Amino acid sequence: QVQLVESGGGSVQAGGSLRLSCAASKSIYSSYTMAWFRQAPGKGREGVATIDADDGRTFYGDSVKGRFTISKDNAKNTLYLQMNSLKPEDTAMYYCAASRSYVVRGWLFLVSPGRAEYWGQGTQVTVSS
Repeated sequence: QVQLVESGGGSVQAGGSLRLSCAASKSIYSSYTMAWFRQAPGKGREGVATIDADDGRTFYGDSVKGRFTISKDNAKNTLYLQMNSLKPEDTAMYYCAASRSYVVRGWLFLVSPGRAEYWGQGTQVTVSS
């Protein structure tokens, strides 16, 4: 069993930045495809960014391209999401998710949250105008 714990959420004004972190209870980032998803009230879960386990290739949702950056530190068992130029429409609960790399690659995981094997509890991001 793997536990994922997100942190770093909060309230920020439009144009500001936040960095989310996701700490894993085990060393999984070298063998799991990792992802950030978000869900706003009344909306479905949206893929924000993913990163492949082996080559670190990254994939982004259209709404965050050029503003968000996903990265990981395998030695620290930590996944990050750097969010810049935040907009009010970025307001949502942000979740970290993991799936074994032989099950799903990042490009597919981005649009298939149902393939997640593990989820974090989420961290709230609120962007005010």
